[in-house]
Amino acid sequence: MIHSPVASVVRLSEPIQVGPMKLKNRMAMPAMHLNYTMGGEVSDQLVAFYAERARGGVALITVGGCGVDLAGGGPMLIGLHEDRFIPGLRRLADAIHDGGSLAVAQLYHAGRYAYTMFTGQPAVAPSAIPSKLTRETPRALALDEIPAVQASFAEAARRAVEAGFDGVEVLGSAGYLISQFLSPVTNHREDEYGGSFENRARFGQEIVQQVRAAVGPDTGVVVRVAGSDFMPGSHGSDESAAASKLFQEAGADSINVTGGWHETRVPQLSMGVPRGAYLYLARRIREAVEVPVMASNRISKPAMAEAALRDGMADIINLGRPLIADPALPNKVLRGEGAPVHCVACNQGCFDHVFKGMPVRCMVNPRAGVEQTALLSKVKRPRKVAVVGGGPAGMMAALTAAGRGHEVVLMERGLLLGGQLLLAGSTEDRAELLVVAEDLERRLRASGAEIRLGEEATAEGLAELGADAVIVATGAQPVAAALPGADHPSAVQAWDVLSGKALVGRRVVVVGGGPVAVDVARELSQRGTLDGETLRFLLVNEAEEPERLRQACLHGTHEVTMVELKARAGEGIGKSTRWSLIQDLKRFAVETLTETCVVGISAEGVTVDSGDGERLLPADTVVLAMGAAADDALAGALGEGDGIFVVGDAKSPRRAYDAIHEGFRAGMEV
Repeated sequence: MIHSPVASVVRLSEPIQVGPMKLKNRMAMPAMHLNYTMGGEVSDQLVAFYAERARGGVALITVGGCGVDLAGGGPMLIGLHEDRFIPGLRRLADAIHDGGSLAVAQLYHAGRYAYTMFTGQPAVAPSAIPSKLTRETPRALALDEIPAVQASFAEAARRAVEAGFDGVEVLGSAGYLISQFLSPVTNHREDEYGGSFENRARFGQEIVQQVRAAVGPDTGVVVRVAGSDFMPGSHGSDESAAASKLFQEAGADSINVTGGWHETRVPQLSMGVPRGAYLYLARRIREAVEVPVMASNRISKPAMAEAALRDGMADIINLGRPLIADPALPNKVLRGEGAPVHCVACNQGCFDHVFKGMPVRCMVNPRAGVEQTALLSKVKRPRKVAVVGGGPAGMMAALTAAGRGHEVVLMERGLLLGGQLLLAGSTEDRAELLVVAEDLERRLRASGAEIRLGEEATAEGLAELGADAVIVATGAQPVAAALPGADHPSAVQAWDVLSGKALVGRRVVVVGGGPVAVDVARELSQRGTLDGETLRFLLVNEAEEPERLRQACLHGTHEVTMVELKARAGEGIGKSTRWSLIQDLKRFAVETLTETCVVGISAEGVTVDSGDGERLLPADTVVLAMGAAADDALAGALGEGDGIFVVGDAKSPRRAYDAIHEGFRAGMEV
């Protein structure tokens, strides 16, 4: 973990040579699946997205994945398996070059991670071992089939060069095909591509050799590797370093290091992953190879990126989602052209959309993915716009309207801006949501909008203000529980627990199983556990056995039970994040009762019924987390009509992503 502050960005601004490619600075954008390419064809949406990132100052952009054949790809990937895709790819490469960045195409084959329903062909792999990701069993490649698969990488690389790309990246990470050959977990072969480490590495090593031969010396070759598979029985950082050295010997100009496989139970990209947590993986590989190493995963603050370069952890820093959140981040960092809008790893618009087969968007940047249509042009006739509510929806609405030239007045009845973000960011693992509120407030104050704190808006007052348009973003309030005993002194609202207004006893029952219930249960279960700084101190000083310290990290001072009426807890949390939160509940010993009805609350605790009779859950404190209801009194008083917009939770409680995007749309439409 990098702790020391960095006042400048000297190393980030330095150029670096990667084989034949000269990068103007040390910031790169890694390949990310965007769902912008139906049928594999480069779309206007894809070109506009990457063109804006190139104009933002990043030195190198890797696009992909680009499928090298049908069995390992799919219709939502960028096509690189036929010559007919070359014209579109050339248009994409030209757009990236016109913006000032180098362009690299990632060569992708999913292996056992491919979905038959998308490819129309059986998935292939080194061995017929079921995939926990797809729930399918792939077909084992016959020995005489391997050369054709390897050749497809080389052919795809040739097409990328013909399309004008400066380099190609061989995808050997995340549990995809090359990883599958390399790992003993998925490779049970007994021929020359199985058994020993050298045999299992042969498949990927030969691909790199063939790709290098296909593109020649004037095109860069990068290999993307997992710094550690984070899979039981698979490879750690030592094996990854050994494989990276083999890839270098085969012709790689750079090693691009990421975290583990998609199947791992170790979170990779969610908010709970500390920033820079996986820099140590890049460092381990950098110590083993002689070519530049790229570091990835949650390195979204410039000071951390600069420190990583300065301290020798890596040579180049990948900025993936940070560049979705703020395309101009490199220019802002290097030229001082304003403060960046931060990615907070919420996953609501990126990974959650990918899992649903939807185009990637961004919670904090509503223009991401719609750059060619969502143009912030100035209005010809400015209007007076009143925005009521200083939460995420209201701030984004006011910011957008002011940016278009309107005269904006934002009224917030509280004394702070941020709304639900302040509550959601009150737990340690979700504190980055406070950064969203800080970014919105900073941008809003710079926009010229008038901000009135501590002012309650009324229909009469808005009429006196003479606003031409009103955007109502009054948020929501917690639902009052209609339960016998809900007014007992031991019963408190989850919002009051998260905000610190309510104290809790040792035995806690959380009533509800939605996102807020999960947050408060996780927060309470972790109180009293060792924090990271203390753990590091104790480990370094060998104060206790590591297992005893691990237990001190897992066992807090509260006994927590969560009661949910539905069949599973965490409904409403995005797929990319829910699994890790539920995993935390189990690790921190939260007892979760699903399909369980709360009968009543008393001084003794909570009486519940799971279908087999009533029983008492002893509790000192009962936390009510039964949802929220729109605060729509003002919206009702104003009624419907031209110039009246209701957004965010004031319309109906929803995610921060929806609130911010609705605020943006209102600011664009007013």
